[in-house]
Amino acid sequence: MRILPVLCALLLLMLQGTTGLSLARGSRQDCERRGGFCSHQSCPPGIGRVGLCSEQEFCCRMRWYP
Repeated sequence: MRILPVLCALLLLMLQGTTGLSLARGSRQDCERRGGFCSHQSCPPGIGRVGLCSEQEFCCRMRWYP
């Protein structure tokens, strides 16, 4: 029974990676191609993180909800 929480955690990690919820590492050009911009340390309020530009920069983009 102790292995059940570990299996659940692993399953959630695998699902998170397959659904695209993990931050994709890329470059400044990749970020701009995706319609985003690079920001140091954090994204402005109301703007979501969609990837990484470098170790210190996040790729930020406005989230659109249809």
